[in-house]
Amino acid sequence: MVIADLGAGEGASSLLLAQNAKRVIAVDTSANMIEVARDQALRAGILNVEYRLGDMEDLPIDSSSVDLAFFSQSLHHALHPARALAEAHRILHPGGRIVILDLVRHRFEEARELYADEWLGFSESDLESMLHQSGFTNIQTSIPHKEPDPPHFQTLLAVANKQA
Repeated sequence: MVIADLGAGEGASSLLLAQNAKRVIAVDTSANMIEVARDQALRAGILNVEYRLGDMEDLPIDSSSVDLAFFSQSLHHALHPARALAEAHRILHPGGRIVILDLVRHRFEEARELYADEWLGFSESDLESMLHQSGFTNIQTSIPHKEPDPPHFQTLLAVANKQA
């Protein structure tokens, strides 16, 4: 399958995804992160990851060209997360799938400065609503992890399909 890793950062997820993918398209807004990720892939001998500089709200990926759109702890960095989800919908083949790992809404305001977070996570209902408005179906959400230590971040998982 062809996978888009959206907000790929240093590329760790891209390298893991590449092990079972035909091709991974890793997109990030930071040229520095793209270089770090590219270097890691070269050192690991992984050749099926393509790195692209771009914004998740205006993806440098053709419409209907990927099977899976993947956001791993990146959606909360989008200025307009609903636009990023609409872009993910655009690039997916009919029948394609989106997977989102992000944070449940929290009150750790320091994250804005420490991690350049635009959003302090999302509620399950807000994420479901944005996915629905972007055209996704079969939306499922869960909270698979809760940190026991402060600031007690919780991980939000969402999966959905683009209608075939």
